[in-house]
Amino acid sequence: MLTGQALQRWQASEGEIRADARPHARRATPAHALSPAERQAVLTVANEPRFAAMPPARIVPKLADEGVYLASESTFSRVLRSARQTYHRGRAKTPRPVRPPTTHIATAPRQVWCWDMTY
Repeated sequence: MLTGQALQRWQASEGEIRADARPHARRATPAHALSPAERQAVLTVANEPRFAAMPPARIVPKLADEGVYLASESTFSRVLRSARQTYHRGRAKTPRPVRPPTTHIATAPRQVWCWDMTY
């Protein structure tokens, strides 16, 4: 429910209520956001041959062992996600389509039987 002041802000001159404009508002970039050069550095390191098949949870600790800090794991994930490079990093296999069973398909009653061998 809208309060009096909020209703007055949202009302048009004819008394109709306007749509919420907050999702379309222009917001300033935060001061601590990564610069384009820093984002590129994260992508360059993540795409090195030794890190190309690793998720951010393994890249960041390896870099920390070397004394290098570029960004946190969540920032690595965010940058990789925005560059569409998060899919199937590491040992993860690509998903295979689930196929329906090709045998034992019943098209009428009493065509397929099964049993339970529970002891």
